[in-house]
Amino acid sequence: MSKLFVVPTPIGNLEDMTFRAIRILKEVDLILAEDTRTSGILLKHFEIKTALQSHHIHNEHRSIEQLIGRMKAGTTMALISDAGTPAISDPGFLLVRACVQNGIEVDCLPGATALIPALVNSGLPNDRFLFEGFLPHKKGRHTRLIQLAEIEHTVVLYESPHRLLKALQQFAEYFGAERQLSVSREISKLHEETVRGTLEQVIEVYKNRESIKGEIVIVLAGKE
Repeated sequence: MSKLFVVPTPIGNLEDMTFRAIRILKEVDLILAEDTRTSGILLKHFEIKTALQSHHIHNEHRSIEQLIGRMKAGTTMALISDAGTPAISDPGFLLVRACVQNGIEVDCLPGATALIPALVNSGLPNDRFLFEGFLPHKKGRHTRLIQLAEIEHTVVLYESPHRLLKALQQFAEYFGAERQLSVSREISKLHEETVRGTLEQVIEVYKNRESIKGEIVIVLAGKE
Protein backbone atom coordinates (compact mmCIF):
# COMPACT_ATOMS: atom_id res chain seq x y z
CA MET A 1 0.00 0.00 0.00
CA SER A 2 1.24 3.46 -0.87
CA LYS A 3 1.26 6.88 0.79
CA LEU A 4 -0.15 10.39 0.37
CA PHE A 5 2.23 13.29 0.95
CA VAL A 6 0.62 16.66 1.72
CA VAL A 7 3.16 19.21 0.49
CA PRO A 8 3.02 22.95 1.27
CA THR A 9 4.10 25.29 -1.52
CA PRO A 10 5.25 28.93 -1.29
CA ILE A 11 2.61 31.60 -0.67
CA GLY A 12 4.86 34.20 -2.29
CA ASN A 13 8.63 33.95 -2.37
CA LEU A 14 9.76 30.80 -4.17
CA GLU A 15 12.72 30.58 -1.77
CA ASP A 16 10.22 29.41 0.87
CA MET A 17 10.06 26.02 -0.88
CA THR A 18 11.86 23.39 1.21
CA PHE A 19 14.48 20.93 -0.04
CA ARG A 20 12.33 18.08 1.23
CA ALA A 21 9.25 19.32 -0.62
CA ILE A 22 11.19 19.43 -3.89
CA ARG A 23 12.56 15.92 -3.34
CA ILE A 24 9.15 14.45 -2.50
CA LEU A 25 7.52 16.04 -5.55
CA LYS A 26 10.23 14.55 -7.75
CA GLU A 27 9.94 11.08 -6.22
CA VAL A 28 6.17 10.50 -6.12
CA ASP A 29 4.27 8.89 -9.01
CA LEU A 30 1.60 11.59 -9.26
CA ILE A 31 1.05 15.16 -8.05
CA LEU A 32 -2.51 16.30 -7.35
CA ALA A 33 -2.82 20.06 -7.88
CA GLU A 34 -5.58 22.57 -7.21
CA ASP A 35 -4.82 24.35 -10.50
CA THR A 36 -2.46 22.55 -12.87
CA ARG A 37 -1.60 25.80 -14.68
CA THR A 38 -0.50 27.56 -11.49
CA SER A 39 1.35 24.52 -10.17
CA GLY A 40 2.90 23.88 -13.56
CA ILE A 41 4.83 27.15 -13.26
CA LEU A 42 6.14 26.14 -9.82
CA LEU A 43 7.13 22.65 -10.94
CA LYS A 44 8.91 23.98 -14.03
CA HIS A 45 10.90 26.40 -11.86
CA PHE A 46 12.20 23.53 -9.71
CA GLU A 47 12.62 21.16 -12.68
CA ILE A 48 10.02 18.73 -11.35
CA LYS A 49 8.69 16.54 -14.17
CA THR A 50 6.29 14.32 -12.22
CA ALA A 51 2.85 13.71 -13.77
CA LEU A 52 0.24 16.26 -12.71
CA GLN A 53 -3.50 15.80 -12.19
CA SER A 54 -6.21 18.30 -11.27
CA HIS A 55 -7.75 17.95 -7.79
CA HIS A 56 -9.89 20.89 -6.69
CA ILE A 57 -13.07 21.80 -4.85
CA HIS A 58 -15.26 21.12 -7.89
CA ASN A 59 -14.08 17.56 -8.58
CA GLU A 60 -12.72 16.21 -5.29
CA HIS A 61 -15.97 14.46 -4.30
CA ARG A 62 -16.04 12.58 -7.61
CA SER A 63 -12.37 11.69 -7.82
CA ILE A 64 -11.59 10.48 -4.29
CA GLU A 65 -12.74 6.88 -4.77
CA GLN A 66 -10.60 6.50 -7.88
CA LEU A 67 -7.56 8.08 -6.20
CA ILE A 68 -7.92 5.80 -3.16
CA GLY A 69 -8.06 2.81 -5.49
CA ARG A 70 -4.86 3.86 -7.22
CA MET A 71 -3.06 4.40 -3.92
CA LYS A 72 -4.16 0.99 -2.68
CA ALA A 73 -2.67 -0.44 -5.88
CA GLY A 74 0.69 1.16 -5.05
CA THR A 75 0.65 4.65 -6.55
CA THR A 76 2.39 7.22 -4.37
CA MET A 77 0.83 10.70 -4.54
CA ALA A 78 1.55 14.23 -3.39
CA LEU A 79 -1.18 16.80 -2.82
CA ILE A 80 -0.45 20.50 -3.37
CA SER A 81 -2.62 23.62 -3.51
CA ASP A 82 -2.07 26.86 -5.42
CA ALA A 83 -0.19 28.24 -2.41
CA GLY A 84 0.39 27.26 1.20
CA THR A 85 -0.61 24.07 3.00
CA PRO A 86 -3.39 22.00 1.39
CA ALA A 87 -6.60 21.51 3.40
CA ILE A 88 -6.18 24.84 5.26
CA SER A 89 -9.05 26.78 3.63
CA ASP A 90 -8.15 24.83 0.47
CA PRO A 91 -9.10 21.42 -0.97
CA GLY A 92 -7.51 18.44 0.70
CA PHE A 93 -9.43 17.52 3.85
CA LEU A 94 -11.72 15.04 2.10
CA LEU A 95 -8.83 13.17 0.49
CA VAL A 96 -6.82 13.06 3.72
CA ARG A 97 -9.87 11.75 5.61
CA ALA A 98 -10.48 9.09 2.97
CA CYS A 99 -6.86 7.96 3.20
CA VAL A 100 -7.09 7.67 7.00
CA GLN A 101 -10.34 5.71 6.73
CA ASN A 102 -8.75 3.32 4.22
CA GLY A 103 -5.56 2.76 6.16
CA ILE A 104 -3.37 4.70 3.71
CA GLU A 105 -0.49 6.52 5.39
CA VAL A 106 -0.58 10.34 5.24
CA ASP A 107 2.55 12.44 5.69
CA CYS A 108 2.05 16.22 5.88
CA LEU A 109 5.27 18.18 5.45
CA PRO A 110 5.76 21.36 7.51
CA GLY A 111 5.90 24.51 5.44
CA ALA A 112 4.31 27.69 4.21
CA THR A 113 0.96 28.92 5.46
CA ALA A 114 -0.31 32.49 5.78
CA LEU A 115 -1.91 32.35 9.21
CA ILE A 116 1.21 31.78 11.36
CA PRO A 117 3.35 34.64 9.96
CA ALA A 118 0.36 36.99 10.21
CA LEU A 119 -0.30 35.95 13.81
CA VAL A 120 3.32 36.44 14.85
CA ASN A 121 3.64 39.75 12.95
CA SER A 122 0.51 41.12 14.62
CA GLY A 123 2.17 41.59 18.01
CA LEU A 124 -1.02 40.28 19.63
CA PRO A 125 -0.99 37.41 22.17
CA ASN A 126 -0.41 34.10 20.40
CA ASP A 127 -0.11 31.59 23.24
CA ARG A 128 -3.76 30.73 22.49
CA PHE A 129 -5.60 31.60 19.30
CA LEU A 130 -8.61 30.60 17.21
CA PHE A 131 -8.20 30.10 13.48
CA GLU A 132 -11.60 30.94 12.01
CA GLY A 133 -10.70 30.87 8.30
CA PHE A 134 -13.30 32.53 6.07
CA LEU A 135 -16.50 33.67 7.78
CA PRO A 136 -19.80 32.79 6.09
CA HIS A 137 -20.87 35.56 3.73
CA LYS A 138 -24.55 35.45 4.66
CA LYS A 139 -26.21 32.56 6.50
CA GLY A 140 -24.75 32.16 9.97
CA ARG A 141 -22.47 35.22 9.79
CA HIS A 142 -24.43 37.31 12.31
CA THR A 143 -24.53 34.47 14.84
CA ARG A 144 -20.83 33.70 14.43
CA LEU A 145 -19.80 37.35 14.87
CA ILE A 146 -21.76 37.54 18.13
CA GLN A 147 -19.89 34.44 19.33
CA LEU A 148 -16.48 35.73 18.23
CA ALA A 149 -17.04 39.05 20.01
CA GLU A 150 -17.00 37.19 23.35
CA ILE A 151 -13.86 35.11 22.75
CA GLU A 152 -11.00 36.16 25.01
CA HIS A 153 -8.08 34.93 22.88
CA THR A 154 -6.76 36.12 19.53
CA VAL A 155 -8.80 35.29 16.42
CA VAL A 156 -7.29 34.77 12.96
CA LEU A 157 -9.46 35.15 9.86
CA TYR A 158 -9.03 35.11 6.11
CA GLU A 159 -10.76 37.68 3.90
CA SER A 160 -10.82 38.57 0.22
CA PRO A 161 -9.45 42.02 -0.73
CA HIS A 162 -12.71 43.29 -2.23
CA ARG A 163 -14.59 42.49 0.99
CA LEU A 164 -11.95 43.73 3.44
CA LEU A 165 -13.27 47.22 4.18
CA LYS A 166 -16.86 46.03 4.59
CA ALA A 167 -15.67 43.25 6.92
CA LEU A 168 -13.67 45.66 9.08
CA GLN A 169 -16.62 48.02 9.38
CA GLN A 170 -18.82 45.11 10.42
CA PHE A 171 -16.25 43.98 12.99
CA ALA A 172 -16.30 47.48 14.49
CA GLU A 173 -20.05 47.16 14.98
CA TYR A 174 -19.80 43.80 16.75
CA PHE A 175 -16.44 44.07 18.56
CA GLY A 176 -16.20 47.82 19.15
CA ALA A 177 -14.10 50.37 17.27
CA GLU A 178 -11.31 50.21 19.87
CA ARG A 179 -10.59 46.49 19.40
CA GLN A 180 -6.94 45.98 18.40
CA LEU A 181 -6.09 44.11 15.21
CA SER A 182 -3.61 43.72 12.41
CA VAL A 183 -4.21 43.20 8.71
CA SER A 184 -1.48 41.36 6.80
CA ARG A 185 -1.48 41.42 3.03
CA GLU A 186 0.70 39.77 0.37
CA ILE A 187 2.69 37.76 2.93
CA SER A 188 6.08 36.65 1.54
CA LYS A 189 5.53 38.68 -1.64
CA LEU A 190 7.25 41.83 -2.90
CA HIS A 191 4.58 44.21 -1.56
CA GLU A 192 4.05 42.52 1.81
CA GLU A 193 2.35 44.82 4.31
CA THR A 194 0.98 44.68 7.85
CA VAL A 195 -1.28 47.44 9.18
CA ARG A 196 -1.82 47.50 12.97
CA GLY A 197 -4.05 49.56 15.26
CA THR A 198 -7.62 49.77 16.46
CA LEU A 199 -10.45 48.87 14.12
CA GLU A 200 -11.22 52.58 13.81
CA GLN A 201 -7.62 53.38 12.81
CA VAL A 202 -7.25 50.51 10.36
CA ILE A 203 -10.60 51.30 8.72
CA GLU A 204 -9.35 54.85 8.08
CA VAL A 205 -6.25 53.45 6.36
CA TYR A 206 -8.22 51.28 3.96
CA LYS A 207 -10.96 53.84 3.33
CA ASN A 208 -8.32 55.92 1.55
CA ARG A 209 -7.03 53.10 -0.65
CA GLU A 210 -8.15 53.16 -4.26
CA SER A 211 -7.68 49.41 -4.57
CA ILE A 212 -6.71 46.56 -2.27
CA LYS A 213 -4.98 43.50 -3.69
CA GLY A 214 -3.58 40.22 -2.44
CA GLU A 215 -4.32 37.56 0.13
CA ILE A 216 -5.62 39.04 3.40
CA VAL A 217 -5.16 37.73 6.95
CA ILE A 218 -6.91 39.57 9.79
CA VAL A 219 -5.71 39.04 13.35
CA LEU A 220 -8.12 40.33 16.00
CA ALA A 221 -7.37 40.78 19.70
CA GLY A 222 -9.63 38.84 22.04
CA LYS A 223 -12.14 40.45 24.35
CA GLU A 224 -10.49 41.99 27.41
